[in-house]
Order: sequence, then C-alpha cells, then structure tokens
Amino acid sequence: MLTDLRVRDLGVIEDLSLTFGPGMTALTGETGAGKTLVVEALQLLLGARANPGIVRAGATEALVEARFVIDAEGEGEGEEREVILVRSVPAEGRSKAWVDGRMAPVGALGEAAAGLAEIHGQHEHRALVTPGAQRSVLDAFAGTDLSVVRALHTELRALEGSLAALGGDEQQRAREADVLRYQVHEIQMARLEDPDEEAGLRAEEDRLADAGAYREAALGAAELLDPAGGEGGAAEPLGEAAAALSGRDAFEDYRARVAAAAVELVDVARALRDEAEGWEDDPARLAEVQERRRLLSELRRKYGEDLDAVMAYALEAAARLAILEDAEGEAARLTARQQELSKELGEAEAAVRAVRASAAGEFGHRVEEHLADLAMAGAKLEVRLSPEGAGEPVELWLGANVGESLQPLARAASGGELARAMLAIRLVGSGGPETMVFDEVDAGVGGAAALALGEALHEVAAERQVLVVTHLAQVASRADAQISVVKQESRGRTVTVASAVAGEERVTELSRMLSGHPGSHAARAHARELLGVGGGGGT
Repeated sequence: MLTDLRVRDLGVIEDLSLTFGPGMTALTGETGAGKTLVVEALQLLLGARANPGIVRAGATEALVEARFVIDAEGEGEGEEREVILVRSVPAEGRSKAWVDGRMAPVGALGEAAAGLAEIHGQHEHRALVTPGAQRSVLDAFAGTDLSVVRALHTELRALEGSLAALGGDEQQRAREADVLRYQVHEIQMARLEDPDEEAGLRAEEDRLADAGAYREAALGAAELLDPAGGEGGAAEPLGEAAAALSGRDAFEDYRARVAAAAVELVDVARALRDEAEGWEDDPARLAEVQERRRLLSELRRKYGEDLDAVMAYALEAAARLAILEDAEGEAARLTARQQELSKELGEAEAAVRAVRASAAGEFGHRVEEHLADLAMAGAKLEVRLSPEGAGEPVELWLGANVGESLQPLARAASGGELARAMLAIRLVGSGGPETMVFDEVDAGVGGAAALALGEALHEVAAERQVLVVTHLAQVASRADAQISVVKQESRGRTVTVASAVAGEERVTELSRMLSGHPGSHAARAHARELLGVGGGGGT
C-alpha cells in the first residue's frame, strides 16, 4: 500500500506531500489544478520515460519519493516491510533512481514498482494490457491449477539438460569415446604410482650417465678420509687429538666428541668404498631410465603440468568414458522418459486449456455486465485462447462500442473507456498489485453510470488500495478519503497544494464539483445526500 508520496518541482507542483490510507482515496480539484501531475509522479516511479520539460521552471530537478508498506514474505503474520522508491529528473542530463536508498537503473525501479502499483488511464503503464497479466486474471477467476504443468516443464528441462550432457549425437559420442579410450589406455600402460617419480629418475640418470667419474670421486674421497693402507688420512689426526685429551677429566666431553668424529669419518670412508664398488656401467638401465623420463614428459605435455595432474585426468577420462560407453542405453532411457513426459505435458496443458476455455465465456459475460453499469452498454469482451498447448497466449479483446469490431485490449478503447474496462475486469477477476490508480476513468460518464462507477471503485477498494482522480462528485463521495488539489499564488508563482478534506470541508468540495458554487444550499444538500449524512438545507 502506498502510504506517503512527496513531489518536488514537477510542473506547477513546488513541494507537495501526501499521506494515503487503505481503501479508496479520491483526488479532486479544478481542471489544471495539478491532479494528473500526481499520477505522472507515480508514473515516474513505475519507470516511465522522463521529459526534462516537466521540471518546474527555475528548478534544477524534479524529485518524486514514495513509501510503500507491504506484507513481509516469510515473516510472521502481520509483519510488514517498507519499500522506498525515488526518482529524480534533472533539467539537463539523465534521470536517476533509488530503491530502498540504493542507486539503481530506472529499469530496476520499474521492476520494483510493478508489483506495488498499477495505473489505469491514458498512460503507458497499464498492467492488464500484457498477455501475462491477462492470463493471470483469467486463471484467478477460473481457479486454474498450473502446478502439474509447471512440474512437468521443470522435469522436461532437467531431462533435456541430461541429454545435452551426454554430448551430441550417437556419432559424436562414439568419436569422443574412441579418443578417451586411447587416452585412458595410454596413461594406464604407464603404470603411474608415484607423483614424484621423475625426481628419482632424474638423479638416477645423472649417476648412470657418468658412473666412472662417480666411482672415482667416491674412492678418492674415501682414501682422503681413511687410506686403505691404514696410515694418514683425515681420521688419523682426530685419533691423535683424542689421545692428547685422554686422562683429563675437564676435557672428557671434548675427547668423546673428537673420538666419535674419528669413528664417523672411518664409517663414511667405508660406505663410500662399498657404494663405489657396487657401481658398474649399465648402458641398458641408462637407456631404460631415459625412455621412462621421455614417456612421462610426453604424458605431462598431453594431460597435465605434473604427474599429479596426469593421474587426475586419467580418473576423469575413465569416468567420462564409462558414461559414454553406457550413453546409448542412457540416451534411450532418457528419450523414452522425455516422450512420456511430453505426452503427460500435452494432456496436462489440454486440461488447463479446457479449464480456461470453460471459464472464458462466463468471465467475458460478467465483465460486460459491469461495463454496462459503467456507461459502456453494448461493449463486448472476449477471451481468446490459443488452440494449442495450455491455450497461451491468453488475450482479452474488447469492442468498446456497439457495432465496433473487437480488438486487443490495448488498442480497443480511449483512455477513459480503457480505464473502466480495467475496472470491470478487476471487479470480476482478482490479483494484481495492492495499489491501483485510476485517471480519466470518469471521462464521458454521468448520471446513474457515475453512481455505478463510484460504487464499483468502492467495491474494488474493499480488497486493495484505490486512488482515483475524478471530476465527479458521485465518484468522490464513495471514497473513504478525499484530497482536494488547488492552485494558489505564492511569491508571484503558481503552485499546487493539496490537503485532505473531511466534514464540512468535504461537503464544500463536493458542492463545488456538483454545481461550481460551493455555497449553494441545493448543492450542499446534494453533497450530504451523496455522503449519506442526511439531506436538507446547507450551511
């Protein structure tokens, strides 16, 4: 529900703040007072194109702010939340928008506002002219159950995704399987087990490639540490140093360390001799290591930057190959299920189409009854369905006057007629935003039709908020609240002001609307009669 609206520097409006309540609110005033500017302000919040010419002369920008209070989804009963929408139109440059304090594209502003309010009249934003809205209003009237159709559509989309995941047609899958089979076999034949295998092979190849030099270096080092003849070498002075420290309690720790070092050197020398004596030139093993390194390098070039990646690719390829090898059976199963679902969907859509077709005639007849009460006697409304599927698109066609051919709703009537058609449709159907704005709805209406129009608007307002711009006292009198819009002069400029009227002020405003003479006793008596507060003389 729209609770607050502030408009600044829009046309003759300098600074206007309005507060709205539930039910029906009438905006009244002389022609040109600025009532329609309030509707244009709401249009801007619905994302309408902005003309810089609407900015008040001398101002840098026009600004519209609105507060909506709506039921909070997912919250407890009675919980509400606020939506704040703002639109600025500069005298020069592009307009700007904000949603709940955050800057947003104008399109996003329109999307946010679309579910909050709709405007009926000579304006661009008329929700019921779209096929989607027309389908929704018919479904609400018919009680159409779309759950089965939606569930089947969802399952079909999932099946189509599964079929697509199998990858192309039978020949494409066969080609992909052949490639994967070769790749998996190639990696399996390499018998990869250790991701660090290449480092060990590199060290072994280096040793095998120069085995003689390695053996000579090892034996030379062993001889320097502990000569085979038993004299000299690095170990001998260590033994002498240990003997020199022997028997000196203060140096016992040092002696033990030196002695241990001598023993360690002897052990190192022995190990080097053993290692060198075991090394033989092995050209066959060298060739084997080099070939293995070449193979691993080739696998890395094809399947990953290291052996870890190659091994991971092998697992992925094997899994994909398993799917492809079973693809024909899986594809046949999915295709069979797809055909079953398509048949079920066709039956479900036919059932939905039957429900819509059954309700279409009654819906059109009841709308026509309301149109007759709203000064559109002889108007015809027809609901047209596609002969296929669920009957979509659903379209409302209107013949606004006797003898005229039916046309799509958006093109079938003038602004006032279209607004009354929208009103009649809402009286029969349900749904739509909580706030509905009617402008030009009373164009060409008078007498009993004006009373019927006021009653119809009041009836709609029992379930939602209705704002109506009207020149008819018969319509305004049925409102729960009335706002008078007038022009005044301030500091040498014309400005629009608005205020809620009640009691005698409302009687005065209705009297003006009835006769143009607010002080007329007859007009005031009529106004009171319309308000249902008693007839008789005026004040």
